[in-house]
Amino acid sequence: MTITLSVPEAAAGQDRPELQKAIEEMVESGFVGVSLRVHDERGEWAGNAGAAELGGTAKPPINGHVRIGSNTKTFTATLVLRLVAEGKVGLDTPAADYLPEFGLDRRITVRMLLQHTSGVFNFSGEVYDDGTVVPGIPIPYGTTGQEWVDNRFKAYRPQELVELALSKPARFEPGTGWSYSNTNYVLARLLIEKVTGRTYAEEMQRLILGPLGLSGTVVPDASPEIPEPHAHAYYRYEDGGEQKTVDITRQNPSWISTGGDMISTPRDLHTFISALLGGKLLPAPLLAEMCTPSPTGIPNMDYGLGVFVLTTDGGGTVISHNGGSVGHAALMYSRPDGSKTLTAALNCVDDADLSIAAAFQKAQQRLLNEVF
Repeated sequence: MTITLSVPEAAAGQDRPELQKAIEEMVESGFVGVSLRVHDERGEWAGNAGAAELGGTAKPPINGHVRIGSNTKTFTATLVLRLVAEGKVGLDTPAADYLPEFGLDRRITVRMLLQHTSGVFNFSGEVYDDGTVVPGIPIPYGTTGQEWVDNRFKAYRPQELVELALSKPARFEPGTGWSYSNTNYVLARLLIEKVTGRTYAEEMQRLILGPLGLSGTVVPDASPEIPEPHAHAYYRYEDGGEQKTVDITRQNPSWISTGGDMISTPRDLHTFISALLGGKLLPAPLLAEMCTPSPTGIPNMDYGLGVFVLTTDGGGTVISHNGGSVGHAALMYSRPDGSKTLTAALNCVDDADLSIAAAFQKAQQRLLNEVF
């Protein structure tokens, strides 16, 4: 199936000072650079602010490549649902039927993986309600950071991330709660590969990237490379009592695997989310299931199958997923019918304490209110 979508470059000179001001304020709040793309009833607008490199003067590319972090989950969930549409996967079938080698609790269904209701331990670590922290693999957050920096080119196999997670106690009984776990999506990747006999990257190309012409979107697996053009990502950590900042644009993303390893561009993210919600990738009943909210316990923010279902201040509904990947971040918002979208690429100096998180939350809310 080939889907032809016309995505013209942003109209030159289309004046949207309120959007430009919003991204300039984001840079002032601590980001190195921001590139924003908005498609709405006024047409298409794209703009940038800040810098592509720390201390540099060149702005970030308008449509540069960025590590999209957990936006990967929306692509993965869509891929699983395409296989459901093809009759190869059952949403309410036990995941163990497809992946018997892991000894998964048979109550865990494919739907629970996509919905984060499986209770499976997050291989990147868990923070419990009482403040208890149970670490997983070395990650850039919640540690000194030095170990992750020193090992940022290490390759992890998806199987070992799952095995680590399953060696820890489940967070809750399957289907009885909600907890965001990257392990769910690594299991989804392995399920895709088991059912199709092809790699995750091959299936992503066959069913999503190829049909939509997403030439700027990459499934990197264990490659540390990122295509040009791109803004640079940074990480700050303490070494012997001294603060160091390193360029970590090149890193092996296999440590997060399908929890957040993909690379894309603001234009490709727009094309993807507008096509998905516009009904070009999934049959209407499956798209409706994808966007049916399940309570998360987070105010105005529920979760479907690979997407957040947000309630705006005005009471409207926005379908979204955002993602951060150590010095890079990506935003992806859309009206439920795909008619209005906001996508963005951000670069920053990240650290173990997630110091940028408050500015990130505030920036998201500001853009959401401005556009939706």
